[in-house]
Amino acid sequence: MGFRKLINQKMKFLKAKSSLQMKIRNIESKDNKVMAKIIRDSLEEFNAAKPGTVYYDETTDRLAEIFSEPRSAYFVIQTESEIAGGAGIFPTAGLPEDTCEWVKMYVENKYRGNGYGQTLLNKCFEQARKEGYKKMYIESMPELKNALGMYEKNGFEYIPKPLGNSGHTGCDLFMLKEL
Repeated sequence: MGFRKLINQKMKFLKAKSSLQMKIRNIESKDNKVMAKIIRDSLEEFNAAKPGTVYYDETTDRLAEIFSEPRSAYFVIQTESEIAGGAGIFPTAGLPEDTCEWVKMYVENKYRGNGYGQTLLNKCFEQARKEGYKKMYIESMPELKNALGMYEKNGFEYIPKPLGNSGHTGCDLFMLKEL
């Protein structure tokens, strides 16, 4: 067996193993610091740590408290040893009653490529439907190309202007999906 094939098989095994050893759960106060670091590190990595984004938003340090609001939820992916990432839904001010915003989806670099982003998105779709939402809205940036590809693959469509009042003026791409 060739070296490259052996490495590819080993990588598939490790990804499968890590997927089996993770669980998704609601965020807790003890997760705030870790998630804030994952979010800010990710934005730095993609050169997207700019004013008007969650990078500078003080609520990024208090996610568990922010997502205790009715009709909101924030989920983290817990591996055997640490938090790998998170994402949530939020009834952003100014959005129609039937629309939530998908927010703060970030996965730590070393865990990307394991399907964790898709797992979080699926969990958020499920929760949004339970909360009675009919549409999901996203604000993003061109720097987050991988995320944009995932959104497109999942049926999000670009819209010309922002909805609601997220306060994140650093985002200039807007998408919407019927649930």
